[in-house]
Amino acid sequence: MARRITEDCIACAACVAECPVDCISEGDIFVIDEDECIDCGACEVVCPVEAIIEV
Repeated sequence: MARRITEDCIACAACVAECPVDCISEGDIFVIDEDECIDCGACEVVCPVEAIIEV
């Protein structure tokens, strides 16, 4: 499994610093590289708008 950032993202970047494998990048919203994600959930915990979901 991996995580995905939904359209609810407010681009606050709180998730970026928490990712231990640096698989989150900035676009129109932030994006998780699902092939690199290790499904640790660290990003999901810090998201202030609950825009990160498990896929």
